Amino acid sequence: MHAQIVLFDGFDPLDVVAPYEVLYAGGTASAGALTVELVSAEGPREVVSGTGALTLRATGTLDPRAADLIVVPGASGRVGEPGEVPDVDAGEGAWRQDEFVPVLLGRALTTPLPALLKEALDDPTVTVATVCGGSLIPAMAGLLEGRHATTHHLGLDMLDATGVHAVRARVVDDGDLVSGAGVTSGLDLGLHLLERELGPRIAHAVETLFAHERRSTVWRATGPAPATL
Repeated sequence: MHAQIVLFDGFDPLDVVAPYEVLYAGGTASAGALTVELVSAEGPREVVSGTGALTLRATGTLDPRAADLIVVPGASGRVGEPGEVPDVDAGEGAWRQDEFVPVLLGRALTTPLPALLKEALDDPTVTVATVCGGSLIPAMAGLLEGRHATTHHLGLDMLDATGVHAVRARVVDDGDLVSGAGVTSGLDLGLHLLERELGPRIAHAVETLFAHERRSTVWRATGPAPATL
């Protein structure tokens, strides 16, 4: 199984590093049954995050034909005050420090990333996973209408407005679409994917190594709907 974690300008580093470490450790624990790499839609390059201009290197090109799992992080930037909106030209030109998160996500929509994510989502053999605001990228591209997903709690209304069934849960498993909520949910999402794809013993070994216990129940659209509590 091969996983590709996507970098784009302004990405949130923890959204990337948390699942990367979990999946990499899972590959080691499974004697190489899982491999993972950092990629970008444009190919190998240095990619600047939205956190203090921390830079990671994409060593490959996002390729849904080569990946079994694609992980999309969210962006790191300004949330803004209630009612505050970015300048009309905020998304123009190169990345700059302290841009609004919606601007960074919107800029990602102008790259080849949405088309590549559509190709992945159209292929039932590929799982697309998102961390935090990462679900908003395919959602704003119109790729997740009618699906169940989650995002950071501040973005749930925006996610819902795209036609997604936004779920207030830490991890949502909608088959070939798996999403995590807040930034640290990348750890739980990675462990859930390990359990789902490689089995609970591998996931437990990594969970023990990292001394991290997964939080909350993974939400799925199965079973009876709960009565009002």
